[in-house]
This record gives sequence, structure tokens and C-alpha cells, in this order.
Amino acid sequence: MKEKSVLIQDQEFISNALKLRFHPITVTEGKGCYLFDENGRSFLDLTAGWAVANIGYGQESVAEKLKEQYIKLSFTTQLSAPSQTMTELAEKLIEMTPGDFSKKVWFGHSGSDANDLISKLVPAASGRPKMIAFMGAYHGQTMGALSLSGHSAQAKFEGKGNVIKLPYPNPYRPFSGISEHLTEQTIHFMNEVFSTICPPEETAGIIVEAIQSDGGVILPPDDFLAALRQICDQHGIYLIVDEVKVGMGRTGKWFSFEHSPIIPDAVVLGKSLGGGLPISAVIGRQEILDSVTAGHMFTASGNPLCTAAAIETIRIIEEKDLISQAEKNGQYFLEGLRSLQKKYPFIGEVRGKGLVLGVEIVTDRLEKKPDPVKTSAICYRAYELGLLIYYVGIHGNVLEITPPLTISREEITEALHLLDQTLQDVAAGHVDWEQVKQFSGWA
Repeated sequence: MKEKSVLIQDQEFISNALKLRFHPITVTEGKGCYLFDENGRSFLDLTAGWAVANIGYGQESVAEKLKEQYIKLSFTTQLSAPSQTMTELAEKLIEMTPGDFSKKVWFGHSGSDANDLISKLVPAASGRPKMIAFMGAYHGQTMGALSLSGHSAQAKFEGKGNVIKLPYPNPYRPFSGISEHLTEQTIHFMNEVFSTICPPEETAGIIVEAIQSDGGVILPPDDFLAALRQICDQHGIYLIVDEVKVGMGRTGKWFSFEHSPIIPDAVVLGKSLGGGLPISAVIGRQEILDSVTAGHMFTASGNPLCTAAAIETIRIIEEKDLISQAEKNGQYFLEGLRSLQKKYPFIGEVRGKGLVLGVEIVTDRLEKKPDPVKTSAICYRAYELGLLIYYVGIHGNVLEITPPLTISREEITEALHLLDQTLQDVAAGHVDWEQVKQFSGWA
């Protein structure tokens, strides 16, 4: 009897609630910035698995640390019997995170459970019931995290009622239709909210992404975060920055908020923290994270394997100087993408910082009408040519480029060449549209 392919097994056995598919790939191996399918074909990966594989695939030192740790101590529930890897990682994260105040660290499994903690403990610590978040934000899938989110992909779910959503200042698509003084517009909107449905004395915290990643790789105006910090200081509101996707060196600094002159009250990490192993963290004011004893616990949180992997991941980023490499290579990549923009009129905008880059696909540059169909076709055709890209955005029309931070100039040049061929083919209609329809991503 012929063995079923992974794709057939996936269709038969795996819940659609766990699927976000852009092309018919299965992965059997990964090395550096390349993934390999079950036929041995290689793909240059510009996704890093939704920005998880910051240090690339197959780092031998991580494998060695995991084996060493498993033999020494495969598991202890850190809730009741802590071990050194958890406390060592916590101390390192506190050292990395700006803020001259008493901090502590909480550990979980994903950005979702970390932002779920924010939804619970920030109101508890402040004694105030309401939270403010932003349209386009994607903070996770659990109840508290999706309640804080404002992404179109989660609109079908009902969340908690204590969260007020404000427009995020998107310079390319300003919520008012006017791009001038966008930060001032946003703060004016916030003050209207304060004076009506969300009094500041009832507001516990504001959670924000310094770059909205799943929202479409949106970079707000340079003065936006500082304006938020000022509002929070004025009213005694906590400011929380979600760095789950764009943190850990991706933007050319440890955290993307460090490009602004602010210090958050709490920072949320996930995805790339474990170098591929599931771990999340919140680094925040002690008064927040100590506000409720036994208030947000998961049996395997901070487990020895994941914390050991995170410690080694941080060491690799530091030792290989991947943060400055992300800044330099990101600029090189950005310039290459802007050269492609000049060739293809359906590229509305290219934007980004470091190695988180967005390419917005439109039907017409003047009207800026989103073109999610063409975007999906680009992802599919790129796959056929050996390049992996995903798309994001509330309109499903932004190519998101988040390769491993280990990507080289030569690999970026190769990626740009493959992307150029992809765009040329899509522009000429050389796409199997029936196949594209089967891999609709966020739809």
C-alpha cells in the first residue's frame, strides 16, 4: 500500500482551525535560510515561520544545548519547583529591557498567552477595568489576546467587552483620509474617547505594536509612541508594547520601540525568543506582574528546554552581531524592493525597518485599492520558483518579508531576483489561478 503524502494526511486529519496556507508545501528539513520539502526541493525562506526562526534553521549549538539540558533535567514545573534556566533567562531579559524601575518576568508558551496575561493583570494591578488597543492590531488567539486585537481575521469572534479600539496611524492609508499631522489626529481621537466612553481614570492600559506586523507592516509616524507615552504619564495609564513578532533584534535594535524615546511599563515577547521552541515572556513593572499570585499559570511555562533554547538564542544573536546585520541587510533589501517598485505599477508602497519589510499590492497606485487576489498569486508563484513569502494586512494585500536574521547579502540578491521573476510572471498572467484559489491564506 502506497504511503499517503503529508498533504493528504494533513487534509484528512488536521483541523482547519489550525491552518493558514499559502502554497502546497510540506517541510522535512531546514538549514540556514532554506527549507526543504519531501521531494528534496529547496526554498529560500523569507518568512522565518512568521518571524520565529530569527537565528535560522538547524543551529547546532542550540541542538547541543537541548540535548545537554534534556539529559540533565528534561522537565520541572517551574510553577512549584523552579530551576536555574528560568531564573537565568529572566535576569537576562530584565538586563536587556530598558527601564530604571523594579521589573519581573512572566513566562508562557506563545504571544497569545502572554497578551492574555496583559488583558488580565494590567486591569488587576491598576484597579481600572478598561483597556485601549488599536484597529489592525494582532495580539493573539486566546480570549484575552483576541479581545485586545483589532484584525479583520478575528472579526468573527466575540471578545471581552472592556477593550476600546482606536485607529492606528497608518501614513499610507490614514483613517481620516488626511496624512498630515497623523499623530495629532490619533491623539485627538483618543481624547474624544476619554471624554465619552472610556474615561482616563477608568483606563488601565494602552497596548500597542511599535510596528503593526499582521496589520500590514505599518510603521506609524516617528512621534507616535512618544505621544502615547505622554498621554499615559498624564493619566497614570500603563503603556504595553507588543514585540512578539518584530522584537529580538529584527529591526536593528533588540526591541522595535527603541527607535523611539520611550520606556514601556511592560514588553511582550514570543515567537523568536526560543529559536523555534515555544516560549513567550512579559517583562514588566513588578507591581503589574506581582499583582495576583497564581494569576496566570501554565504547567510547562518556563520549562528547562525552552528556557535553555532561549538563552542560547540570545547568545547567538549577540555573538554573531545579528542585530546590526539586520539593520544593514534590511536597508539593502529595502533598496532592492524599491527598485522593483519602479518596475511594477501594482506595488503601491514598500516600507519597513531592519528585516521586517512590507510590499503593499494595489490595483492602482493613485486610488490605492488593495489587490488581495494578485497578492495571493504572488505568494503562490514565488513558491513555484523556490521562494517562500506570506502575506498580511487587514485587506490581505501586503507581502510580509521577515527572513532569518542570518540571511546574507548574496541570499537577499537571490531573493530579489526570484521576486522580480515572480512579479513579472504575475503581471503577464502566467499563474495557475485555480491552484491559487485553493490557498487563500487569511481568507
